[in-house]
Amino acid sequence: MAKTGGAVTLSGAAAPGIEARLLALPVHQEALRGRGAGHVRALDALLGGHLLAAVRAEQFEGKVGQQLSLATLGRARAERVVLLGMGPASTAAGWGAEGFEPLRLAAGKAARAGRGGRLVVALPELPAADLPGAARAVVEGALLGAYRFDRYRSEKKRKEAAFDALTVAVPAAAARAAAVQEAVALGEATAAAVAWARDMVNLGPAECTPSLLADAAASLARRAGLRCSVLGPKQIQALGMGLFLGVTRGSAEPPRLVTLSWIPPGAAGKRRPLVLVGKAVTFDSGGLSLKPTDSMVTMHGDMAGSAAVAAAMQVVARLEPDFPVHAVFGACENMPGGRAYKPSDILTAFDGQTVEITNTDAEGRLVLGDVLAWAARTWKPAAMVDVATLTGACMVALGWTTAGVMGPDGPVVEHVLAAARRAGEEAWRLPLTESLEENLKSDRADMKNTGDRMGGAMAAALFLKKFVKDTPWAHLDIAGPSHAQKERGYVPKGGTGYAVRTLVEFVRGWKA
Repeated sequence: MAKTGGAVTLSGAAAPGIEARLLALPVHQEALRGRGAGHVRALDALLGGHLLAAVRAEQFEGKVGQQLSLATLGRARAERVVLLGMGPASTAAGWGAEGFEPLRLAAGKAARAGRGGRLVVALPELPAADLPGAARAVVEGALLGAYRFDRYRSEKKRKEAAFDALTVAVPAAAARAAAVQEAVALGEATAAAVAWARDMVNLGPAECTPSLLADAAASLARRAGLRCSVLGPKQIQALGMGLFLGVTRGSAEPPRLVTLSWIPPGAAGKRRPLVLVGKAVTFDSGGLSLKPTDSMVTMHGDMAGSAAVAAAMQVVARLEPDFPVHAVFGACENMPGGRAYKPSDILTAFDGQTVEITNTDAEGRLVLGDVLAWAARTWKPAAMVDVATLTGACMVALGWTTAGVMGPDGPVVEHVLAAARRAGEEAWRLPLTESLEENLKSDRADMKNTGDRMGGAMAAALFLKKFVKDTPWAHLDIAGPSHAQKERGYVPKGGTGYAVRTLVEFVRGWKA
C-alpha cells in the first residue's frame, strides 16, 4: 500500500565517491570549522571550495535541525548533497542511550529531501561499538521517512518515491562486520513492520473493518511463519466475553478475536510466554455517548494498538526468541444503533466481574478487560503488555508525541521504559494512584467503566489492572503518538506506527 525506499546496501567506500542522486551528510559543528573535517573536507575539495563557501554564506552552523542543500553541478558523483546539523560532537556520546534517535531523525529528513534514484547516508565519525546501532537507526529513519500513503490519491496526485535505493556509508571494516550487517537487516525488517502498522491505521474505516483487520493479520502471520487464530461472534460469546460483545452490539460489523503466536520448538515452547495485547476498535463513534465531529475524524486510528502488536510479531518471527510470544486483540466497532449498549447497562466480563456503563465512549477498556483476563488465564504469561489509544487524558498530560506507561512496580514496566529508550520512542511513566480506584466504585455492580475526569489515564489503567490481577503487566497509552498532526523527521502526518519498535526491543531484551 505504502511507498517506501528500495533496496538497502552497506558501503565501505568514501561517501563522496559513491554515485547517488542525493548524498546526505549528518555533520557535527566541529566538521565545519576552518578547512572542514572528514566527509565535509573531502567533498569541499571536489567542489572547489564551494561547499564551505555555501556553509558560510547560508550561516549553516551544524546546529540540530539545521539543513543545507546544494547541487554539485557534476563535480561529485552525487547530483546533490544535503548537510544535516547534528550539534556538537560531544552530544554523540549519549546517542546510544536514546536509540540513536538523532540519526534516525536526520535520515528521515534526508529521505524526504530525495526525489528518486539512490540516497546515500554517511555515518558521522563514531566509536566502533556504536556503528551497528547507528547504521540501524539510519536505515529505519530513511525507510520510514520515505513512507507515503497514496492509496486514496488519484494517479496524478501521487508523490514520486523518495528514493529507489539506499546506501549507508560506513568505515570499510564496519561494512564487513556481521554485527553491522545484522543491525541493518533488523532495521529493514522493523521499518517494514512500522510501515505495515501505518498502512492499517491510515485505511478508512469503511475498508478497515474488524474482518479486514483480522484477515490482514492472518495474511501477515502466513508470510512470517506465525500461528494464527481468528474467532467470530459465536465463539466470543461462548467464551463469555460480555464486555467485548457489549461494545460491538451497535455495529453491523461482526467482531473478531485474533491471536498471532510465535512458539519455538522443543522445551522452549513450554516456557511462560510474553503476551502483547492491542486495542482494536476499528472505528469509535463514541456509541450512544456520541463524540463531537472533530473528535471523530481520526477515530479510524483507534485500532493503532492492535496494528502495533501484530506488526511487531513479524519481526519477532525473524528474531526467533527462545520463548513463546503471543499477540492478541479483540476487533470491533463502537457504533450507535438500536441494539447499542447504553449508559446504565450492566455487563458481565469473561472473568465474572460486572461493570456498570456510565459512558459508552469508554469502550476500549471494556474490550481490553475481557481480552486481558482471557489471555492471563489462557497462557499464564511471564509478562503482559497492552498497547492502546485509550484516553484523551493521557494526551492532556503528556502531549502528542509521548506515550504514558503505567503498571505495578516491577520488571515489566521498567523493561518497557528501557525498550522505548532503545527504540527512540518517547514514553513516560505515570503513577497508578490507588486512591483513584474510588472513581470506579459502583452502587449497582462491581465497578463502573468511568469516574471523575481528573486522573482519567490512571483510572483507566486501574480499571485494566482489575482484569490482569497478579499477572506481571504494563499498560502503554498511545493516544497521543499514534497519530501525528504534522511531519517530523521520519514521522509523516497520519498514522505513525508508534510502539512497534518499542515492542520489538521489549522482546529482544527479555530474558526468559
